[in-house]
Amino acid sequence: MTIDHESVPRPGGPLSATRRPATGVLERPAVAAQARAAAAIGRHRRPFRSRLALPAALVTVDVLALGAATLLGTGTLGATGRAHPLLGTATLLPLLLALNLTGGLYRTRLTLSVLDELPALVARSVVATAFAVTIAGCLDGCWPDPGTGTPLRLLTLLAVFLLLDGCGRALAYRQVRRARRRRPSPVLMLGAGHLGQRIAATLAERQEYGLRPVGFLDSDPVLLAGSTGLPVLGGREVLEREIRRHRVHHVVATGGAADEAETAAALREAARLGCQVWLVPALREYGSLDGSGPRPRGGDHLWGFPCLRVARPAMRRPGWAAKRALDVTAAALGLIALAPVLAACALAVRFDTGPGVLFRQQRTGLDGKAFTLLKFRTLRPSNEHESATRWNISQDHRMGAVGRLLRRSSLDELPQLWNILRGDMSLVGPRPERPYFVMRFGQAYPEYADRHRVPVGLTGLAQVNGLRGDTSIEDRARFDNRYIESWSLWQDVKLLLRTAVLMVHPDGS
Repeated sequence: MTIDHESVPRPGGPLSATRRPATGVLERPAVAAQARAAAAIGRHRRPFRSRLALPAALVTVDVLALGAATLLGTGTLGATGRAHPLLGTATLLPLLLALNLTGGLYRTRLTLSVLDELPALVARSVVATAFAVTIAGCLDGCWPDPGTGTPLRLLTLLAVFLLLDGCGRALAYRQVRRARRRRPSPVLMLGAGHLGQRIAATLAERQEYGLRPVGFLDSDPVLLAGSTGLPVLGGREVLEREIRRHRVHHVVATGGAADEAETAAALREAARLGCQVWLVPALREYGSLDGSGPRPRGGDHLWGFPCLRVARPAMRRPGWAAKRALDVTAAALGLIALAPVLAACALAVRFDTGPGVLFRQQRTGLDGKAFTLLKFRTLRPSNEHESATRWNISQDHRMGAVGRLLRRSSLDELPQLWNILRGDMSLVGPRPERPYFVMRFGQAYPEYADRHRVPVGLTGLAQVNGLRGDTSIEDRARFDNRYIESWSLWQDVKLLLRTAVLMVHPDGS
């Protein structure tokens, strides 16, 4: 397992390249703010009924449209004809709903347009129909009887479904726009720069978006001529208070703020508080990026300004429960399957370093909370202070042959499978660090504390890219945050596979 073994940056290396001057006060980096944000998520979520209103309406439209198309298709059969299973709603509906869900066709957007969605609807309907034809052919053992499942009838079914579905969606969007005008939702603007002022003015004028600005959050606002008149409520420190005060469920972050790092931190905190965050970048070219995905899923615009929907925090996405299930299953099976290896390692450590084969150490995990990490002992430190504050022991002359072998092969990390089973850690995530170094790195690198948004891991994106041992802390934090922001269950699988490959060819770090 490619675990980063504790190592302090060499002189003149990562730790000495601090971007902010030391304050002289040693504080745990943003841990308190993260804890408050996590505790407040339930209090500031959008009402459940309002959150699901549009997706539920669109699912209902799809179900009714497919059912009506099926009945019309069945009704056109002759008296002796039989309806092919393809024409049954139950055959097409599950796959069609799943395809539409993954394609973002049930997602709330700022600009609602059936014509924008039509290409995606057609493509997914054709795929669902082709799949159903294949299944029906396998079940029947042959192509359906003449007149019941011919290509012309299939095309007719598709055309009727798309017509009914398009009309239903258009009606639903019309009702949504009317509701948005009647009851606009309060919105906070992150960044009071020139672009932020323009977006706030646009939202106040264009009521069909259903967003009513209540003020700006900016730690260092720039006073502009022709201001919207909205107040600057303060910096990131008042975010939670203003969300509760105005019952805010939407936050719009704009580029061009005086302190964009502060705006980014407020953006993440707003997402943790349960708000839907929209990002309006300063560069219009963001609206034409190939990686933004199909129009209904990625690209959106706010009266001509490119607007990106910020994904929910990783731990609030549907696949996170599957991640935890994978952790528990893999850790339990690993402890059982590797029991002989664990026993052999324990015996080797016992003969090498004496009693006490397990090494226990305090590490910082999710939301800055400390837990006890387990490892096989490879070196017996002289005292607790050395254990907590000494960075790299890989070249320590006191380490014996057994310890070097365990560290080189990463077998010393196997007891952490128990930490994973307990819920202290995950298979994949940012590597945990000791509180002393978390405090130092949090002061030196503003984004370091953001690593604690998810549980720490046995391996991670930084480790499989070679960032272990005496390497840049800033680079590690960047890779860890990249992992968190782009998290998916498949990404975890990829990182585990890459870790397995690196275990076969250890580099000795």
